[in-house]
Amino acid sequence: MDLNPTPEEAQFRKEVRAWLEANLPSGWGTPDFKMPETGAEKIVFARAWQRKLNEGGWAGLTWPVEYGGRGAGIVEQLIYGEEYARAQAPDTINISVGTSLVGPTLIAKGTPAQQERYLANILSGKEVWCQGFSEPNAGSDLASLRMRGEVQGDEIILSGQKIWTSFAQHADWCILIARTEPDSERHKGLTFLLVDMKSPGITIRPLPELTGEVWFNEVFFDQVRVPRENVVGELNRGWDVVITTLMHERSATAGHVRMAAQRDKMVQLARRTLSGGRPVIEDPVVRQRLAQFTIETAILRYTCYRNITRARRGAAPGPEGSTMKLLSSELEQRMAAFANGLLGPYGLLQEGDPRSVDDGRWAYELLWSRAATIYAGTSEIQRNIISERVLGLPRA
Repeated sequence: MDLNPTPEEAQFRKEVRAWLEANLPSGWGTPDFKMPETGAEKIVFARAWQRKLNEGGWAGLTWPVEYGGRGAGIVEQLIYGEEYARAQAPDTINISVGTSLVGPTLIAKGTPAQQERYLANILSGKEVWCQGFSEPNAGSDLASLRMRGEVQGDEIILSGQKIWTSFAQHADWCILIARTEPDSERHKGLTFLLVDMKSPGITIRPLPELTGEVWFNEVFFDQVRVPRENVVGELNRGWDVVITTLMHERSATAGHVRMAAQRDKMVQLARRTLSGGRPVIEDPVVRQRLAQFTIETAILRYTCYRNITRARRGAAPGPEGSTMKLLSSELEQRMAAFANGLLGPYGLLQEGDPRSVDDGRWAYELLWSRAATIYAGTSEIQRNIISERVLGLPRA
């Protein structure tokens, strides 16, 4: 792709930047801003921000106009993602599942009735979604799932367990995969469902994380009744729908901006951190590592642009998204580990400790980064996808 922006693209970037500057919560990004503390407070804050984004026309940027979006193209999505990440704008309640996964899946595979019922409420944040894919013995190898769905007339009766379900305790709805053909194996006999999280028979147990946050959950389904009208795609052929969802999950476009911002913070950290009375940034080894992170961030950026070029030529999101996922998640871990190495034992002090650096930011980043090579498909799975579907290598 031509890396020189067109006049229209340059104007669009100015529009995004101006809107964010004018509409970010007052005091956002400053020490004086009081962040919500409890999970409930964070959900209220995120819903309000999602609503503001929707009112500004940004919540469903690339969704077709007839579904409440702006019908923007992939380059506009990239520009928006870059500016959003550069502004370090707040997380939204539906961006990770509702807007990015459920919406595009329903637009591609849902019925007109499903589209009319759910899409507007996703954009506005009125209804929150979670993703019921992973199970205790079926994470990255999703096709080995055991959740049972017994078809009884106009209903499907669910029994089984899901795990690592983000926001389940706050969600109104869930996209879920169940095995509706009892003797089927692997990718056959699966059905993609929309499940009301207020249905009788659902039990949610939060799972505290290393960081102290409680966003993940295990969810148990005991004879939960789901109407047949909530099937997306065809009964027993849900894997076709799953592929649509996963391709969107692994095709994020602005991870390079987040990594660049993290690199910049590490440079500032190296300037402030002393060793033997001198800033550690004067150490040539430290400068070399920071330069390496800069190179890898640039590689991530241009890999992103290469994928965007492919999409502009009409190709659907494909396995190349696994390259982005693998690069960004492993870079995130290396950067977090390096930052904590600069700080020594002080890097492990968490928020609230008077001796912590940047109020425990680097301890939090270190702990959170351990999840990077697991969520949205492990690094091992990404390497398999790249080797088989991108490089064309034979399966072992």
